[in-house]
This record gives sequence, C-alpha cells and structure tokens, in this order.
Amino acid sequence: MAGLAQNTPLPTNIVVHQRSRELGVDFSDGSAFRFSFEFLRVNSPSAEVQGHSPDQAVLQYGKREVLITEIEQVGNYAIRPVFSDGHGSGIYSWDYLYQLGKDQDVLWKDYLAQLEARGLSRDGNAEPPPPKHHGGCGGGGGCGSGGCGG
Repeated sequence: MAGLAQNTPLPTNIVVHQRSRELGVDFSDGSAFRFSFEFLRVNSPSAEVQGHSPDQAVLQYGKREVLITEIEQVGNYAIRPVFSDGHGSGIYSWDYLYQLGKDQDVLWKDYLAQLEARGLSRDGNAEPPPPKHHGGCGGGGGCGSGGCGG
C-alpha cells in the first residue's frame, strides 16, 4: 500500500518508546497499536524486504535488538523510520501502519514460524543457511571459487 486509502483512520499520536523498543501509534478511530521495532523492521514495506512480488520477499532475521534511530515524516501520508542496522528505505503509509496493527498477531506468528522453518534466529548472531547453488557456476563451488567463466 503505497498511498493513503480514503477510509483509513489518520494517526493522532506517534511516540517512540526507546526503552521498550516500541513505536506507539494512536489512530483517529480510537485504535491504538504498539509495534516492537523488530516487528516494524522485519515488516518493512521496502522493496529490499518485500521484493517486487511476494515470491521475492527476503526473510529478515537477527533483528531482535534493532533500534529506531530517526523518524522522518513523508508528506502527510507516511513516516520513514531509520533503523540502527542502516535500513531506512521503508515508507510506512498510514494505511500500511494501520493494517500492520490490525494484523500484528497473525504477522508475528507467521514470522516466527518462518524463522523456525529456516533454522534462523531473531538474535544478531544467527548464521544464515548456506547459499543454494542453482547451476551456472561450475562444479558446485559457487561463484568466487574459480568455477565461473573461462
């Protein structure tokens, strides 16, 4: 959701709670959500995280301790948080934030299940699984092993 849907409630208050690592957002319909920084980071609407289609989404891991270091307002329709891991390309429109709030429990459970299925961790010391090689780089050595090209 790149823009602002006409029927989406508008935020009335946005508060960064650094100690608890949460962003509080109150909306004009009375809804109030608290998002962990980690939840916002792993659900960033950026192409870097979401890809250009659902099958291109990149599972984020090791983000348990991530902080929000800065938040910029984007026009009258969104915010752009900058995270301590350097990620700052996600533009969170009011409708996207509202939907994240409504779906937070389901999204969080799905995220944890994906991490478990891939053997990844929320902690920063997690090692990614070895890359899968799909041909093109010679005898299974992968790119950089001397098997590419001539």
